[in-house]
This record gives sequence, structure tokens and C-alpha cells, in this order.
Amino acid sequence: MGKPVAAVVGRPNVGKSTLFNYLAGERIAIVEDTPGVTRDRIYADVSWLNYDFTLVDTGGIEPDSKDVILSQMREQAQIAIDTADVILFLTDVRQGLTDADGKVADLLRRSHKPVVLVVNKVDSFEKFMPDVYEFYNLGLGEPFPISAASKLGLGEMLDEVVSHFPAQGQNEEEDDRIKVAIVGKPNVGKSSLVNRLLGEDRVIVSDIAGTTRDAIDTSVKHHGKEYLFIDTAGIRRKSKVKEELERYSVIRAVTAIERADVVLVMIDATEGVTEQDAKIAGIAHDRGKGIVIVVNKWDAVEKDGKTVYRHTERIRQVLSFMTYAHIVFISAKTGQRAIKLYEMVEAVHQNNTMRISTGVLNEIVTEAVAMQQPPSDKGKRLKIFYVTQVSVKPPTFVIFVNNKKLMHFSYVRYLENRIREAFGFQGTSLKFIIRERRGE
Repeated sequence: MGKPVAAVVGRPNVGKSTLFNYLAGERIAIVEDTPGVTRDRIYADVSWLNYDFTLVDTGGIEPDSKDVILSQMREQAQIAIDTADVILFLTDVRQGLTDADGKVADLLRRSHKPVVLVVNKVDSFEKFMPDVYEFYNLGLGEPFPISAASKLGLGEMLDEVVSHFPAQGQNEEEDDRIKVAIVGKPNVGKSSLVNRLLGEDRVIVSDIAGTTRDAIDTSVKHHGKEYLFIDTAGIRRKSKVKEELERYSVIRAVTAIERADVVLVMIDATEGVTEQDAKIAGIAHDRGKGIVIVVNKWDAVEKDGKTVYRHTERIRQVLSFMTYAHIVFISAKTGQRAIKLYEMVEAVHQNNTMRISTGVLNEIVTEAVAMQQPPSDKGKRLKIFYVTQVSVKPPTFVIFVNNKKLMHFSYVRYLENRIREAFGFQGTSLKFIIRERRGE
């Protein structure tokens, strides 16, 4: 059901950023400069042993007064409890055990989620171990001493984190339902759309408690086919700070997208497409999911002959990194075009899982190369030997060439366009890996 999620919680200056950036490694530092692809370090892909998981940073805390710090830590902890499979609770051996740590520990303990208690800044085990033992008083089990800055003790900590994940691949073979996540900003109409899609058919197969999170996943049949709607229930508490609210909705989106096959990115027609929409869409794009852009509240927009055109142009401009995605204008409230989404989800899922035989693929590429010569540099021309598809979700192709440096980004884009013209692939990103073949 997608990658497990681990979330980091902790007071200011305990070293959350240092730990997060180290575990995220180069992946977070070197980001494609594409509009909408998220760059504010909310989440990162981490691999440890045979496990791949998503690490989520629940957010910084502004050091102001003790009361503010405690309330913001509670908010962090609640985000982690709502969205994560495992919580990393980071403390600081030098600051020692504080009241705020104790109160947040109570909240985490009551959540019955696995919590890994991490004591940071232990640069010398001999010197600081007596102080580490104090953290047993939090009642969260064994504290793991680490130094994020000196990279000490991280292996044991990660062993403990992954020990709480479900065995990878478990229960995935038998579940062939298309998993659909509906994501978007708060109050865009996600719940209304889920209710509308369920209400049209009324054949609700079951309500399943969603993995270890607090979401309810709803299985529904439409025209004899089962779909699983992943609950991305919006914000439960009113937040005074808009940024916190937005950050929370993005984290919820990350965890839902991670588990989905197809993502419906909802945009509020009355507001138009925003940076926040681009951020959420960017996550689905990064993750290689099937995507449909759903413009909701279309009934509330005053229209003339060019309204659809204007909205479409604006969306294409802001979400320029996903020109492959369908845009559909709906009203969850009135039901206008909502039922059409089943058909689109089905088509996008098929495209996201489509396989092209190597023979047919190479015919298209050979034809494309004949039409537009590959780039050259200093008398050396790029030669493409062959292309093969290596995986799906998203469709991923390896291009074997004589010299990787000659394969310019614009030529990869040209080949992608030719492949899309031949096979469609509407609603899914395509991934290309360039490999060199020596001695050719």
C-alpha cells in the first residue's frame, strides 16, 4: 500500500533539520528546478537496509514563549500521529529533559503509534550516557543516543525505525483495486466529492480502517469494478496560522499520494490555481502517480464563451510540469461531470501501468531519430543503440547510448513526445534513465 511514513517531532534546536537533511541525503539538496516540485523540505525518500520509506518533517517551531512552544509541539505531534506509521521523537541531551518533552510524550504514548525516542547531540557516549538514561522517565521505552552532526548511532536508530514497518509487499498481491487519493487544499471539496462518488452507486463494499493511520479507506463498486478511495480527511483542528494549516494539508497529501495509484488533484474554481495546488500536484508528479486535475465548484463560476479556455491556460501555466494530465471541470455539489471521473481514473491507471514491447518501442525511436538527428559535440555525435521499458508506475524507460553527456535534456523531451504521440500515456509522467554502453 505504498511506502511507510516516519515523522520527526521535537523542540526547537534539538537538531531536527540536521538529522532530516542527513537522512534525506543528496536527494533533498539537488532538486530539479521545475515549478511546483516541492522544495521546502517537508518530506524526503530514505532507504535503509531493504526498506524504502518517506521521512516527513512536521515543521519548525518558533521559539517565543514556553506556552507557544508547547502548543506548537502538540500540533506537530498530532500531525505525526495522524499521518505516520512511526514517530521519531527527537530530544537533546544537552538541554536535558524538559516539561514540554514530558507533555508531548504523554500525547504520543496515548496514540498507540510506535515511537522511537531519540536523544541527540550525544557526541561522546562515555561522557553523555548517564544523561541519556534520564530520558527513560518519558515512558517511551529505550532512548536511542545519536549525534546527527557527527553521524553517530544512526544505524541503530534506523534499525529500530524500520522494525516497526509492515513487511514490504505484505497484502499487496491480492489487492487489485485501483487506489484513488483525492488531494487538494483545505475546503476545496474533497469530502463532498468522495460522498458524491459513493452516493451515485451506493454499493459500498466495506469501510476498512486505513493501515495504521487514522483514515478510513472506503471501497466502492462502480459498474462491477472495485475502487478504494483513500481518505485524506482535512484539518481536524482550527489553526491560527495559515502556514501551519497549509503545511499540515501538504503532509496529509504526501501520505495519501504515497499509497495511491491515481491521484485526483482538486483545484477550487472560484480561487483559481495557486502555489499550494502546484506544491501538492508536484508531489504526485514526483511520485510518478497517475494524475487527473479536477477543477471543483464549477457551478459557482460565472461563465462566458472563454471561461474554460482561460482556466485551462492558467492551470497549464502554473502546472507546466504536468502537461500530460487531463483537466476536468466538475461540481461535487451538483454532481456535474463527477461520475465521469471513474472513467478517467480507469484510463489513467491503465496508462500508468502500460508496458510497451521493446521491438515496437525501438521502431518508434528509430523513426524519431531519423526525423531529428541526435545532438553532437566537438565532432562526436550521440548514438542511441536501443530503448527498453524496465518498469511501470510510472512507465520507466532505459535508453542505451554511446555517451551520456551528449544526451541533452531537450532531446529526451523530444523522444518522450514521440513516444506519447504513439502510445498516449495520458495522465502519467514518464521516466527516462540514460545508460552508456562501453566499447561501441
